[in-house]
Amino acid sequence: MGPFSFYVLAHLLVAAGYLGVAWHGWRSLTGPTAAEAIAPATIADRWLLPVLTVAHGALLAQTMLGSGDFRFGFALALSATLWLTVAILWVETFFVPMRMLYPMVLPAAALATVLPLVFDSVAIGAGAGNPGAFRLHLLVAIFANSLLTIAALHALLMAALDRRLHAGAARAPAGESGLFRHAPPLLAMERLLFQIIAAGFVLLTATVISGVFFSEQLFGRALRFEHKTVFALAAWVVFGGLLLGRWGFGWRGRVALRWTLIGFVMLLLAYVGSRFVIEVVLGR
Repeated sequence: MGPFSFYVLAHLLVAAGYLGVAWHGWRSLTGPTAAEAIAPATIADRWLLPVLTVAHGALLAQTMLGSGDFRFGFALALSATLWLTVAILWVETFFVPMRMLYPMVLPAAALATVLPLVFDSVAIGAGAGNPGAFRLHLLVAIFANSLLTIAALHALLMAALDRRLHAGAARAPAGESGLFRHAPPLLAMERLLFQIIAAGFVLLTATVISGVFFSEQLFGRALRFEHKTVFALAAWVVFGGLLLGRWGFGWRGRVALRWTLIGFVMLLLAYVGSRFVIEVVLGR
């Protein structure tokens, strides 16, 4: 088997592993053994998931740095974001019973794992005066995206829980009762949501500030008002406004969930969306 074939097979195996853990998580949460949702993590997600995450990270490192240049693109950005999202979520499940997010996150991570096989990346950052700092800037941006992705998933889960509480458990779809049986209380999830948003906002602020610096190095202007910049600043304003509303006016419930999802969409469009249009739609 040649290096390329092994490289492709490794991506496919990691994706299949993610799907397998997602399926196992769904079965354990919705089947007759739904009590596993509050038990210590099973072998599948305690041991297999971190192995898959390490393998995914190694494949990302090889794709980004293996050729000698620093390569990036929308597929790698999405893959790296989902990779960190899985890693953070895995750690989170040891403190908060949030394994019900696995069936939402892991299929997306499986898809993101194989995207770099389909869409090419490009060498970037060659004109930066400090390539190491430029890579750190991208890493901080990916961390911010990952944290705020988890915040968006929390918001979706909270919205589903809120809907179920208002509709009544008796009218919940089949399997949903088991899925939410051991979910944390909504108030506890809301506190955790804002803690995650606050951490993500700090990293997003660092990303915006460092992005201004590298924009001046690479393009001779401190701020380029292109799609990426506009959406990143819009996301920063939305999340900053949400935190101010929370601390100053006690925003919570559906208002908080709505603005969390709006901010996430803005953030998704900031890099992944703009690079998708440039690389795939426009073919540049």
